[in-house]
Amino acid sequence: MPKKEAPLEYLENYLPSGASGKLLEYLHRYQVHLTITRTRKTILGDYRHATGTDHHRISVNGSLNQYAFLITVIHEIGHLITFQQYGNRVYSHGKEWKQAYRAVLEDFMGLKLFPSDLHHTLLKSMHDLPASSCSDVNLTRVLKNYDRRDQTVLVEDIMEGSHFKTSDGRMFKRGRQIRKRIECAELRSGKLYLFSPVYEVLPVSHSFRSQ
Repeated sequence: MPKKEAPLEYLENYLPSGASGKLLEYLHRYQVHLTITRTRKTILGDYRHATGTDHHRISVNGSLNQYAFLITVIHEIGHLITFQQYGNRVYSHGKEWKQAYRAVLEDFMGLKLFPSDLHHTLLKSMHDLPASSCSDVNLTRVLKNYDRRDQTVLVEDIMEGSHFKTSDGRMFKRGRQIRKRIECAELRSGKLYLFSPVYEVLPVSHSFRSQ
């Protein structure tokens, strides 16, 4: 099955130590049905509001590291709170969501759950939230330090002119950085694509940017 229910006693397997009690408070307070899913390429989590007798539903990728998992849940709780207050009358990642997300995140940060580099990055991001916490490149970059990666690297760590492969098997040549994206050419078609610098790829020619 693509999804499985998240028994509450197993939440600690997906969360930083000390986070489960606080999270359970939120899940109970807002009557949230939490589902853990297999990896989805396009989204990390999803929120669907309560309808009729159904509870609010939040789904989160189970493959995320413990810090990314928690921040994703907080992101979706922010959507829940925003919907309860404003319904569909506001933008999904507008100022109302930012306010709700920031308030829940601050509540968890008070527990001192995050390592220092991530804690400082979260503090900085809260003062200038992007359209979505998931589009915060600096936050994503720090979170990926806690992933269990095998041979994958970030596009920004590939040297310009070197080749890499994406998860669907396509081959690319790394090009120049254009503002916040990196231009890369698909070898077979010659088409140019813009990649996020923190997109994970498999290097083909082993040339990496010095840190």
